[in-house]
Amino acid sequence: MKKLLTIVLALGFSAGLSAQQYFPPRGTWQTKAPQEVGMNAAALQQAVDFANSNEYSGSRDLRIAILEGFRSEPYHEILGPTKKRGGPAGVVIKNGYVAAQWGDVDRVDMTFSVTKSYLSTMAGLALDDGLIANVHDKVEQYVWDGTFGGAHNATIEWHHLLNQSSAWSGTLFGIKDWADRPPRQGGTDDWRFTKPVTPGTVMEYNDVRVNVLAYSLLQVWRKPLPQVLKERIMDPIGASTTWRWFGYKDAWVTVDGMQMKSVTGGGHSGGGVFISAMDHARFGYLFLNEGNWNGNQLISKNWVDAVQVSSEAQASYGYMWWLNRGGRKWKGVDDESIYYAAGFGGNFIVVDKANDLVIVTRWLEPNKIGEMVRLVREAID
Repeated sequence: MKKLLTIVLALGFSAGLSAQQYFPPRGTWQTKAPQEVGMNAAALQQAVDFANSNEYSGSRDLRIAILEGFRSEPYHEILGPTKKRGGPAGVVIKNGYVAAQWGDVDRVDMTFSVTKSYLSTMAGLALDDGLIANVHDKVEQYVWDGTFGGAHNATIEWHHLLNQSSAWSGTLFGIKDWADRPPRQGGTDDWRFTKPVTPGTVMEYNDVRVNVLAYSLLQVWRKPLPQVLKERIMDPIGASTTWRWFGYKDAWVTVDGMQMKSVTGGGHSGGGVFISAMDHARFGYLFLNEGNWNGNQLISKNWVDAVQVSSEAQASYGYMWWLNRGGRKWKGVDDESIYYAAGFGGNFIVVDKANDLVIVTRWLEPNKIGEMVRLVREAID
C-alpha cells in the first residue's frame, strides 16, 4: 500500500508539473500579455521605461569602460576578448512566460561577473557527480600541483573559493592576487606584503581567486568548463548556440596531455561568458525551478539551495550568487529569499521564487537594480 501511494504521488507530481509548468523549447519563448500572468500592464511598462532611461553610464566601448573602471589597479591590462556592448535590454519572465522585454534580447554581449554564477554551477555539478566529495574538503586534495602549496593556501576549502573568502595568495596566469581590487589606501608595497587573513573570515571580490576556482575545477573535470556547461546545462535548457565562455590569451593548461583553456569567472581583464539576455533568462529559469527543466533534474535542488545560504563572512553573498539580505539588501524590497547574479556594467539575473519571476537586465546603471526589481514586483496584481 505504501509503495502504491508513493507511485501515485510521483505520478501526480509529474502530471502536475507538465500540466502547470511551461518550459520554452529551443528557439522560442511564448509571450503572454501582462494581465494573463497576473500583472498590471501600465505598471510593468513603467519598469521597462525605467530600465531604458537608466542605461549604464560607462562607455559602450568596453575596453574603455574596463580600463576606466579598474584604473586603480597596478599592472591592470586587458588579457582576454572584449566586445562593444549594445544598449539597455532585458526580459521579465512571469509564471514561465515572457511578460515584457526591451532592447535587443538576442544580442550577445559580455556579462562580466554574472559569469561567476555559471562557474559556481560547474562546482555544483562536480558535487552532484561525486567528483568533489564535500565543499569543506581542502582543494589541495584535488589540485596538488603547488597551486595550493604552503601553510596558508593548504587550508583553503572549496567552500572558501565559492564564497570568495579564500584569501588565496599567489600569481595565476601572470596576475598577482594582491593587485586585483586593492584597498583604496596605500601603494604596491602595502598591498604586496600584507599577511593573508584566515580563509573564511573576510569576503573579498577578487577575480584572480575566482580564476583559481575555474582552474581548480578544470583539474577536477579534466575537460574544458564550457564543454561541461554546454552538455549539462545550456543544451538541455534549449539555449542558443551563440553564447561563448572565454579565458585569457595565455591561460592554456595541459590536462592529460592536451592543451585546454582555463576560463575566467568574469570580464575584469576581458573574457568570461558572452551571452544574450534570452539565454540568461533560461539559466535563471532553471534556478527558479530548483534545477529542474521540464522534469529533468539537471542540477540538484541541494545545490540550488546551497547557493542561497549566506556565507559566514558576508550575509549578502552565497556561492557566487548575491542575496537580498544583509548590508546589500535592496531598499523597498523586503523579500530576503530573492537572489541574483550580478556583473559590471549593470548585468543582472534576478530569481524571485515567491513570485514565480525571473528578471534579466543588461546595461542598467548598477545602483538602480533594487528600484527596478521593486517596480516589477509592484506590477504584480
